[in-house]
Formats: sequence, C-alpha cells, structure tokens
Amino acid sequence: MLDSFRHLLLIAEHGTFTEAARRAHLSQPALTTSIRRLEERIGARLFVRSRRGAELTAAGRAVLPHARAALVATDEARRAAAEIEGLAAGEVRIGGGATVCTYLLPPLLAQFRRRHPNLALRIRELHTDAALDALSRGALDLAIVPTSRGELFRRDELILVASPGVDPATASFVTLARGTTTRELLDRHFPNADIAMELGSLAVVKGHVRAGLGVALISRSAVALDLAHGRLVEIRNPATPIRRPFRLLHRGLDRLSPSALELRRTLLPGTGSR
Repeated sequence: MLDSFRHLLLIAEHGTFTEAARRAHLSQPALTTSIRRLEERIGARLFVRSRRGAELTAAGRAVLPHARAALVATDEARRAAAEIEGLAAGEVRIGGGATVCTYLLPPLLAQFRRRHPNLALRIRELHTDAALDALSRGALDLAIVPTSRGELFRRDELILVASPGVDPATASFVTLARGTTTRELLDRHFPNADIAMELGSLAVVKGHVRAGLGVALISRSAVALDLAHGRLVEIRNPATPIRRPFRLLHRGLDRLSPSALELRRTLLPGTGSR
C-alpha cells in the first residue's frame, strides 16, 4: 500500500498519470493498476480523469493527508531503527530563516559536528511559512522560526542601522522582499517607509547599508560585528527594538530520530530528552 500512497501523492502533485508515471519510473498502465488497487482497498474512487489531467475526488482529498502521514511515519521509523541498530550514520534535517541559518545556527552546528562527525546535517534556508510546511510534510525534522508556539531557542531583536554619517531622517530603507519576517515587521512598524531597495539576502542588505545607500531594519545578531567595528551605527527610534522569539518546532519528541533528538539537546541545552 505504501507504493500506492506514493503514486497517489505523485499524481496529486503533478496533475497527470503520465507525469506521475515518469517520476515513479513506471509505465502508465502499472501506475493506473496501483491506483486501482488502492481504490479497491479503500472502497472509493480517488481521481477523476479528464483532458485537463487527473483531479482528486472528495474521497481522494480526504485520503491524501493520511497517505502523506503514513509515508512520513514509515521513513521516520526506518531512520530511527537504522540509527539504533548502527546500520546508518543518520542525518538531521533542519530549516529556518536567513537570520537563523546565517548567524545563529553555524556555531551550534559546528559544535554538534565536532561531537558527532558521522551524522549528516541537512540545512535549508526557508521563509517561515515554507519551513512550517516542510516540517508538517516530514521534509524537515526541526524548524526554527519566529512564532509563539514551540520551545524557546533564542530571543532576538530588530534594530535600525545605517552607515556612519547617513542622515536617517532623509534616508530610504533597504530591506528584504515580501514574504520574510523582517519585511513583515518593517511594513507593520514603519507603514510609511520609503523603500528604495528590495534585496534577496541579509548580506546584500548589509552591503548596501554599509555603502551609505540607506537604513535597514535588521536583527541585532546580524550586525553585531559591524556595530562593534564601527561599520554601522544603531539608529534610535521609538519603534525599536522590535523583539521576536525564535522557537524550535518538531512533530513531537516521540517522532524525532536519535540524531534529531541529539541536535535538539545541542540547540536547547539543559532540556535533556523531555
């Protein structure tokens, strides 16, 4: 049934039996047979086929999250058993935003790697919504995002910065594109901001601000060295600092692999396995 679940997800994702068969490295008749067997076991039709492709029926939409959950649980069980039995070195998949992945995680991941050199680390830089989606789909073991739920990882604050000599009263803003937490907070707390540049990374934002091309709302963690060396200065403003908590999320301790549990202990010292 697990193979049929995989085929169900492929058809739902790609919209046609033809493309799903290609992705599954199967002939189209073999894929059709797999879905028919699943429909017989479930007792309901899962797809309606038309010139536009294959669309999930109401029953298909109801089955889809259960199929995804079954595949995720099977993968988690396989990984956990392999690690415990010593059949594999194991891996941990973690995701977070630019501030987390660029400035907060590296020293902790380096510490983890020194203690566990045989464990593979898979890190993905993702916007908050994308990280939460990947976590729910089982594509991540751990996610660190600015949210009100989960285990507290770090308290962060955003401040205004500019190059020395820049007049913040006349300078435009340099910021990230919409969809990032930093941009959302800028829009919320500075609704009338004159935004001159929308850039793709914190490093690029800092480079333009250091060059005197504007001011930026940015995590203090991201500019700590620039402030210490005088390359940037903090601009005082009644709206700042804007505080946000970064929290560690997972799908439950009982669903974490041994390697993911060990990384959690590194990220949250003193938590043990509770």
